[in-house]
Amino acid sequence: MSLRVLIADDEPLAREGVAMFLKEPDISIVAQCENGEQAVKAIRELKPDLVFLDINMPGLNGIEVVQAIGVEHMPLTIFLTAHDKYAIDAFRINALDYLLKPINAEHFAASLRRAREELAKSRIHDHKEQLARLLQAFAVPAEAARTETASNRILVRSAGHVYFLKPQDIQWIEADGDYVTIHTDTKTHLVREALKTMEERLAGAGFQRIHRSSLVNLDAIRELIANDNGDYQVVLKNDTVLKLSRNYRDQLYSRLNAD
Repeated sequence: MSLRVLIADDEPLAREGVAMFLKEPDISIVAQCENGEQAVKAIRELKPDLVFLDINMPGLNGIEVVQAIGVEHMPLTIFLTAHDKYAIDAFRINALDYLLKPINAEHFAASLRRAREELAKSRIHDHKEQLARLLQAFAVPAEAARTETASNRILVRSAGHVYFLKPQDIQWIEADGDYVTIHTDTKTHLVREALKTMEERLAGAGFQRIHRSSLVNLDAIRELIANDNGDYQVVLKNDTVLKLSRNYRDQLYSRLNAD
C-alpha cells in the first residue's frame, strides 16, 4: 500500500531527519511545512494518509492544527516533540503515537510500522477518538482558540496551565534563542515563538521594537535616559531598564510623539 506523507516542523533539520527515515519505495512525501498555517492549508488541499506534526511551532502549534482541521478530517498523525513534558503525558494517557526529538531510528521505525497497521486495518475511527481525548487533555477547545485569535490574546502553555494574556498585560518581550520571554507585571512566560512573529501579532496593540532582541509596550514606558555615549535607555513604569538601539530610536520617538 502506498503511503502519502506530510511533514510539519519549524526546524529544517528535523524535517530533513523525518524525510530521511521515510525513504522507502512506497512512501511519497507530498509536502513539508515549516509552520502550523502551512500545515493546515496543505492537509486540507493534499489530504495525506499520514502526518508527522511538531507539537511546538510558531503561530499555530500541533494541537491547534488539529483543532483547525477538525478531528473528523485529520489524517493519521504522529506527533513530534522535543521537551514538552505535559504533551508527552497527554500522549501517553490517550495512547496517541509520538516521537521524542532527537528522533531515534528504532522508535521511528516502530511508529511507522504501527501507522501502516492502523491504515491497513482501517482503524482510523479509533485514532479520531484518541485525537478528541487529546484535545480535551490540553483543555483548549476550538471555540476558545477562535476567541483567542479574534481578540488578539496571546495563548501561553506553561507547567500544565493555559494562560490567555491580553496585550495590555504585557510589559515587554525579549528574544531568547528560538523562544521569546513574555514579561508581565506578575509573571514571565517562555514561549516558542519568533520575536518577529510576536511583533506582527501585536503591531496594532501599541508595541514597538526597540532593539533587535526586544519589543516593548509603549504604555509601559515611563522615561528615556540619555547615556554619555549618545545611546538611550528605556525605563519602564515597573523600573525595568532596557537598551534602545539607534536603529529603532527614530521609530520609537515617532510612536511616542504620535501617542
